[in-house]
Amino acid sequence: MTDLLWKPDKDIYANSAIKNFADTIAKNYGIQIDEYQDLWKWSINEKEKFWSTLLHFLGIKYSGNIDPVITNDELIYDQKFFPNISLNYAENIILNLNNTPIIFINEKGFRQEITKEEIIAKVSSLSSYLRSIGIKKGDRVAAISANTPNTLISFLSVNSIGAVWSSCSPDFGEAAILDRFNQIEPKVLLYSEIYFYGGKKFNIKERVSNIIREIKTLEKSLCINYQDSKEEQIKNDVIDINSIFNDSKFCGDLNFEPCFFNDPMYILYSSGTTGKPKCIVHNIGGPLLQHMKEHQLHCNLKAEEKIFYFTTCGWMMWNWLISALASKATIFLYDGSPFFPNKESIIQMVDNEKINFLGVSAKYLDALRNAKFSAIDKFDLDSLKCILSTGSPLIKESFEYVYKKLKQNVHLASISGGTDIVSCFVLGIPHLPVFSGEIQCKSLGVNVDIFDDDGKSTNGKGELVCKSALPTMPIGFWNDQKKVKYIQSYYSKFKNVWTQGDFANFTNNNGIVIYGRSDATLNPGGIRIGTAEIYRAVETLSEVVESIAIAQEWDNDIRIVLFVKLDEGKELSKELIKLIKDRIRAQTSVRHVPAKVIKILDIPKTKSGKIVELSVRDIINGRAPKNIGALENPECLEEYENIEELKN
Repeated sequence: MTDLLWKPDKDIYANSAIKNFADTIAKNYGIQIDEYQDLWKWSINEKEKFWSTLLHFLGIKYSGNIDPVITNDELIYDQKFFPNISLNYAENIILNLNNTPIIFINEKGFRQEITKEEIIAKVSSLSSYLRSIGIKKGDRVAAISANTPNTLISFLSVNSIGAVWSSCSPDFGEAAILDRFNQIEPKVLLYSEIYFYGGKKFNIKERVSNIIREIKTLEKSLCINYQDSKEEQIKNDVIDINSIFNDSKFCGDLNFEPCFFNDPMYILYSSGTTGKPKCIVHNIGGPLLQHMKEHQLHCNLKAEEKIFYFTTCGWMMWNWLISALASKATIFLYDGSPFFPNKESIIQMVDNEKINFLGVSAKYLDALRNAKFSAIDKFDLDSLKCILSTGSPLIKESFEYVYKKLKQNVHLASISGGTDIVSCFVLGIPHLPVFSGEIQCKSLGVNVDIFDDDGKSTNGKGELVCKSALPTMPIGFWNDQKKVKYIQSYYSKFKNVWTQGDFANFTNNNGIVIYGRSDATLNPGGIRIGTAEIYRAVETLSEVVESIAIAQEWDNDIRIVLFVKLDEGKELSKELIKLIKDRIRAQTSVRHVPAKVIKILDIPKTKSGKIVELSVRDIINGRAPKNIGALENPECLEEYENIEELKN
């Protein structure tokens, strides 16, 4: 039995966008739908009506004929949405800006408000400059950038002329950046010279200089520092973005290049832990449509409300956050560590700024819980309506922690999707209750199911799949014209069905539990076990900071090895090993109990904070890990080599 943690007020639905959307359906089609599950079923069974109604309901500006809504290609990866309409993403953003759409804060306390007029003027100048140097529709523009207003302005400028954007966080290593950008051959590079993290200022001039030399297709490089920095610029063929903003010859009207719904808008990247990063190409119309749906219908985000998601420009949640501007919201951009100068920094900012929506990673909430941080008696957080969590499964204990220690009356929405679709498969809804450990619902219009190994729907644990096309499914991978790699990545396991790579099951509450990545799923004795189940049990122990579970090939089978990072000053005694195993056995099953428990100093993670099981699995099984340049802390992998305890 799952614990009920939160029940919304009765008036939430009455005053929600999703209620207005249901009323629109009733008016247009004579169908009254009052229950969410019924609305979801209608969105799947009447998908053309759903997506066309949504397009108009959201007020997206476009031209052309909406028919066909979806092409009738046999294979879902060939199906296209709205092939006969044109639009511009940046235009839809700028048309909906409120008077103060952006507030920027860094960890040093620097704060800056960016007005609508300033954004329009700067986007006009930079887009005019890009056109003047020959950048046109389809050309790639890359950015190594901190999460600052100039980065956002650069993105909108690139998009306004129909060029293709791609960005990496400035903390990426040189090799990792080149692995990405050399594949897409950008003509222009924008970069931040410095960024701040954990009380330190990092200067990446040398790294950027090397990257500029190594990307042979570059024609121009632009420095996009924000005004709080007064560092010298790299002495290359570079231009300071402020000189463009201040140059009268680039002032003038802002023009938007018409683009088809399915033209490319930006390129995102797979985590790059299983080989060279895949360059995932996303279209223009899909993210706008899907993000606005998620913001307005699934979050109930309203005009003038404030939303903050802690993210870097290398994570898809940055793209998701930016789209909130199309719903007339105010977004917060943040440069720095969420824990500097202390654990409460972000919560303090939410309280001070009266933020309505807070988005963080599951690991952030886990860290607050492990630190025993409590906001209940210190901050009122009256403005906070919703806490969003993604990046990895949010464990039951962290669900409960939010309501016990952060805020009692808040909508906690665990959400799950990925870079692959730059949106969500399963997520929250503000008028339904929150149950401990459960994602609330399937996303409207998203035909999600759970398959067993035979490709049949199951009520048990299995593979998370999507059985119909989505507007945010990628155009494909860059330089994969025949879609060989694309099909292999998502459609090779089940015929004409998208496989997400998550191990999950549905609950009796019509919710979803995600257990971890299916490609990292443990399979001892032929029994499939999600790693998140082990983490959920182990990380309830105060002695354990983090853990990582790996399948070691052993005696013609596999055995589970659990590596644990312990709290400062703690040792892995026999008593603690027994406690860990007992806790796992009690909260999961005997099959989950690891054969080995080993203390380590650090756990490998991607730049977005995801634990990387595959790299450790490869090392302990005698294989070289791939693409370690994509890791935040690749040096820690040395600790997993030649461990004596794994030899017997």
